[in-house]
Amino acid sequence: MNGLNERIEHREAVIGIVGMGYVGLPLAHTFWMAGFSVVGFDIDGKKVDALQAGRSYIKHIPPERIAEMREGDRFRATTDFAHLAGVDAILICVPTPLTEMREPDLSYLVGTGEGIAPHLKKGQLVVLESTTYPGTTRDVLCPILETSGLVAGKDFLVAFSPEREDPGNPNFTTKSIPKVMGGYDEASRQAACALYGACVTAVVPVSSMEVAEACKLTENIYRAVNIALVNELKVIYDKMGIDVWEVLEAAGTKPFGFGKKETKTFFTPGPGLGGHCIPIDPFYLTWKAREFGVATRFIELAGEINTGMPDYVVRRLMIALNERGKALKDAKVLVLGLAYKPDVDDMRESPSIILIEKLKALGADVSYNDPFIPKTPRQREHDLHMESLDLSDENLAAQDAVLISTNHTDYDYAWIVGCSRLVIDTRNATAGVTEGREKIIKA
Repeated sequence: MNGLNERIEHREAVIGIVGMGYVGLPLAHTFWMAGFSVVGFDIDGKKVDALQAGRSYIKHIPPERIAEMREGDRFRATTDFAHLAGVDAILICVPTPLTEMREPDLSYLVGTGEGIAPHLKKGQLVVLESTTYPGTTRDVLCPILETSGLVAGKDFLVAFSPEREDPGNPNFTTKSIPKVMGGYDEASRQAACALYGACVTAVVPVSSMEVAEACKLTENIYRAVNIALVNELKVIYDKMGIDVWEVLEAAGTKPFGFGKKETKTFFTPGPGLGGHCIPIDPFYLTWKAREFGVATRFIELAGEINTGMPDYVVRRLMIALNERGKALKDAKVLVLGLAYKPDVDDMRESPSIILIEKLKALGADVSYNDPFIPKTPRQREHDLHMESLDLSDENLAAQDAVLISTNHTDYDYAWIVGCSRLVIDTRNATAGVTEGREKIIKA
């Protein structure tokens, strides 16, 4: 369409990416590395100012990378959507959270579509990467874009390609993770495959945008269900006096029919689910399934188990304190790790937040430490107003309990156990600690 494929082939196409967060910023770097000119769009002026100054605001993206991108004239950031008229492809990487009723919140996507429409031009390719239910791109985004007077498939191209970012994972990058691609029509799919094929290792074309949308949900539902399974096993085996971590390690030695750590199919229990995908995506499908009169009992049960894990951890903490003659009310509890996974600064949907709120509601004197989150930012539904407590011999010894919620590799767990009175370990982070094990309670 108007020579788009040729401009892609010669690296003359300009790529516009809406949303400069954990998905959009790595994507911008990937296209920049492939030789494309990239314009980053975001409604957050602070992010735009940082990028323009060559600074990073995401831990696992080094500032040197942004500074390098800003050299020359192939990358810039802006809050002005009018500049979308000057790009060849518009890639949408905006949040798709849930409402309090666990229904899809497409307000960011709708707002983005409404921001794009006045500047949409013939021949452009629009690709949605935000996770959503099957049918969203065709039934929600396309009609908004068509308020421009242009027609999808005729005047502009549309595709869906689910993001597959894993922040902080050193083994996979945006470039090395295969990109699933579904198009509004064959021309859209071909153009999108050509675009992403120019900068990623592999593109996986599928028959429709709906298949691509369902693919992303399926990936994360698979993880959510399996995590729920090992979380339930943790509760069961604890009642039996069996260490679930030892069971999983032993089961993992089977050369077939069980997940392997090396392939990321080895699932482990924890204090709940976190991140921008796994706690949210399954409910996009359960919501959409109701339209077709289909019950999603398995998915909903997994959600029930996973969302109940913070309560299980709190109960284990209460019992452990009680056995030591201490009530939870007015007890000093230090939560280690605010991020949803190790070694990142991303606290979206982190179970640590829920744990802190529950402990505070029960009267505990709660503090936290996270080397990557010095101060809690305000979120859509949470505002803790807390600052990270420095770890020291004195601060650890002053706590009635230290609760390990995120197993950052920066933590010296032997030292933490040595200085603490009681350690509640939700991640098996203290597995290698040999001294003071009588202080450790797994939860």
